[in-house]
Amino acid sequence: MKFYRTLFWLLLLLLPVSGIAAEGFEAFSVKSQADGNQVYSVSIQTLALMTVLSMLPAALMMMTSFTRIIIVLSILRQALGLMQAPSSQTLIGLALFLTFFVMAPVFNKINTTALQPYLNDSIPFQAAAEKGGEPLREFMLGQTREADISMFMKISGDKEYESKEEIPFTVLVPAFVTSELKTAFQIGFLLFIPFLIIDLVVASVLMSMGMVMLSPMIVSLPFKIMLFVLVDGWTLIMGTLASSFYI
Repeated sequence: MKFYRTLFWLLLLLLPVSGIAAEGFEAFSVKSQADGNQVYSVSIQTLALMTVLSMLPAALMMMTSFTRIIIVLSILRQALGLMQAPSSQTLIGLALFLTFFVMAPVFNKINTTALQPYLNDSIPFQAAAEKGGEPLREFMLGQTREADISMFMKISGDKEYESKEEIPFTVLVPAFVTSELKTAFQIGFLLFIPFLIIDLVVASVLMSMGMVMLSPMIVSLPFKIMLFVLVDGWTLIMGTLASSFYI
């Protein structure tokens, strides 16, 4: 992989001076149109696309509902006392598909307002990027606490913005992640309470019977699993997580 990447950048650097390039070919160019918009060359658009793709995993985790979902599922597994089941791969896959479900309205809006017009050459790349960021910004603002936004604005030294639409992504993204972490731990705390009560009851019964050498976790585990199955826990967890983004 490193070899092909090095070869790609070497060819990219040598392209303007090589004999292969046609006369007058511009690898990197920006042209201004009559309406004031700027049109970038194919080389710049390809480079921007590659950069976006390299940042896609981080954007998926930090700018969508993935963070809240995976943390709640991890806390749930720990509350049940199951260290290996469900496996981490299963939880990540479940979190990904639930993220796609929650973010479907946002992705559809981005596709309608930005991606399809750009593919049809109706709008330039810069306008498509701005229009594509608006639905994502609206979703993130709906899940971010104002206190977190104010904190990061104070840290960065920015002035107070007249409207939320003026808040830059450099402030909005860390504020959104902070809010998601707080919300996820609040949900995890509520999940821990019933299972903690079962552990306390089992530990008290075992101590009163003089069975101090027997681990309460081993005895309480079947009861916690039985309780979780009887109340249809997975349906409750998935439904609560999905609906928590649009309340």
